[in-house]
Parts: sequence; structure tokens; C-alpha cells
Amino acid sequence: MRRIVLSVAASAATLSLAGCGVLNATGDSTSASPAKGNDITVGLLLPETTNTRYEKFDYPIIKSKVSDLTAKQGKVAYANANADSAKQAGQMQKMIDDKVDVILLDAVDSHAIAGEVRKAEDAGIPVIAYDRLAEGPITAYVSFDNELVGEVQGRSLLDALGSNAGTATKIVMMNGSLTDPNAKQFKQGALSELNGKVTIAASYDTTDWKPEIAQANMARAISQLGAGNIAGVYAANDGMAGGVIKALKAAGVTSLPPITGQDAELDAVQRVVAGEQYMSVYKSYPDEAEAAAQMAVSKVQGKDIQFDALTEDKVDSPTTKDIPAKLVQVSALTRKTIKETVIADGIYTVGDICVPKVKAECNAIGLK
Repeated sequence: MRRIVLSVAASAATLSLAGCGVLNATGDSTSASPAKGNDITVGLLLPETTNTRYEKFDYPIIKSKVSDLTAKQGKVAYANANADSAKQAGQMQKMIDDKVDVILLDAVDSHAIAGEVRKAEDAGIPVIAYDRLAEGPITAYVSFDNELVGEVQGRSLLDALGSNAGTATKIVMMNGSLTDPNAKQFKQGALSELNGKVTIAASYDTTDWKPEIAQANMARAISQLGAGNIAGVYAANDGMAGGVIKALKAAGVTSLPPITGQDAELDAVQRVVAGEQYMSVYKSYPDEAEAAAQMAVSKVQGKDIQFDALTEDKVDSPTTKDIPAKLVQVSALTRKTIKETVIADGIYTVGDICVPKVKAECNAIGLK
């Protein structure tokens, strides 16, 4: 649940957010007495490596931004849990034992990690939930608006179906992991667009977001429904979209139905160019990662006005209310918007995207 004011530019499928107002502050970033100087350690716990964004974008961007904000004196202690919640709990305990100054936590299991969040609080270490809202006494939260991500996916799928959309139209939903609170919100957002307009003929929750599980579930859906009866597929992220496409091709489908995704992974962008995947949701990882680094440093250094200005929204978790938050905008990535999203932001170059296998398609859409 998010208690924020939302503004949606429907024509461009670009989402913007209006905050609820700055929290009460105790000083400004220049006059506050810092709790710490520049020699700080930020603990960063990321959930897995299947999604390439964590290693390619989140970690290096946060590391660079912390260094910039601390005159190159601050450092990041990094650990990745490889989708193992028990492993992440151990990694977090080590950071607590090592007395890092603040922890950025992207939880594998938002409920299971609550005990470690409480231990960090007892040790005087603030925990900022990153990308996924963990339970326990979280100090702040930075992410994207997840229900709106799902809305963009659902709306894009309906756009792709066009006049073919109707209550007799059957689609398959390939949702994310039940241990990730974002997955539930993506699903809710998508259903708010899809319910009553198409028929959800099959729906799956995908353990640990694994593409191979999505592929197996899609094969099951094809067996039950018949490949020719599936008009579209809601895939919650790009990795699973890839699994869905493999299952459809294995079933002999040559004209793929519209398939959604999320994260704008390079393989997915190339699939969008090739016409195999209809869209992805582009989320500006630099914006999210840099905001997280700024929040962590300002919190440790006692720069209250700066911290409050970064966290103008409020969210509730199952255990904690009124968590200060920053929610970053997202947009739909289609063949028409590649230039204005991932290329404009420097995520990929045309050369990265337009490899030989999609060179002709790149030329066809003016991506040169």
C-alpha cells in the first residue's frame, strides 16, 4: 500500500509522482552536525544475479555515487545472495558484525529478513530498503512505483491486442516470485487494466523469477489451452519473457503473440527490435541507484534536510507504517521508444543493441 499522489501521462505511458510533502527536518545539509564524516561504509545487499541489472548497473552506480559524495573516502561493502534468503541473512549479519554505517537492502524474501532488520536497528545501523520493501523497522525505501509498472504492462498488452481484445480473448499471466512484494504489486497493477477486458486463461507465480520455471509453466499453458488460443502473454519481467518465448517456439509457434516484460535487459531490447517481445518496462536504474546512495550518505552524515528532500513520499509495509520513501518514474519501452529511453540515458548504445542478428530490424525502425 502506498499513500502517495500519482500522476499518469496516459498518452506516453510515462509515470510521474508527486510527493506528500517534506517531512519535518532538523537542519540543512550545510549546517547539520554530521554523525559521521566522509570515511563511511555503506553495506549493499542485492538479491540475485539472474537479472543482469544488479551486477551491471545497481552495484557499480551505487559504489561510484558513494565515492563521489564522500570525496572518494566512502566505500561500499557488497554481497549478492544469489536468490538464497538464508544466505542473505548471513550476509546481513556479517555486515552488522562488521559495524557498517548503513545498509541498503534488496531483500530476497521481504518477510524472512525482518529479524535481521531488527538486529541492525538494535545495533544502531539504519536499513534502507532498496527496490523491494522489506519488513521490519526500515528507515526508508527507494524504488519504482510497482503497481504502475503493472499498469503500464497491462495497458501495453491491450494496446498490442487492439481490436482483438475482448472477453473471449485468452491471455496467460506469468507473474513473479511470491517472496518478492513487488511481484504482488506488479500483478495488481496489471489486473487493474486487464480484468473485464480479456480472459486470464492461466496464471502462474514463478519461483525466484527463474526463466526456466516460466518456460515450463508456459509449456504447461500451451498444452492446456493450445498455442493458437493464446492471444497474449503478460510476463512480469524480461527473463521470464525469454522463457515464455522459448516455450512458444518449442511448440512450433512462428508468429508470436504480444509478450510484455520489465527491466529493459539488453537481450529483451533486442527481442523488442526483432518483434519477438512487444515491450519492456524501462526503469532508470541510475536514478534509483544514485538516490539510494544519496539517502544512505545523508542519513549517516546527519544531513536531515537533504534526507527528507529525498524521501517526500510515504509507504506502509506489513510491519511498519509511514516509511519515508522515494519512488522513481518508469516508462514503456517499445520499438518506438528505444531511442528516448535506454539510448538517451546511456544504458546502451546503438552498437550494443544492433548486433548482426537484429541489424536489419534496427535499420527498419531507424535505429542506426
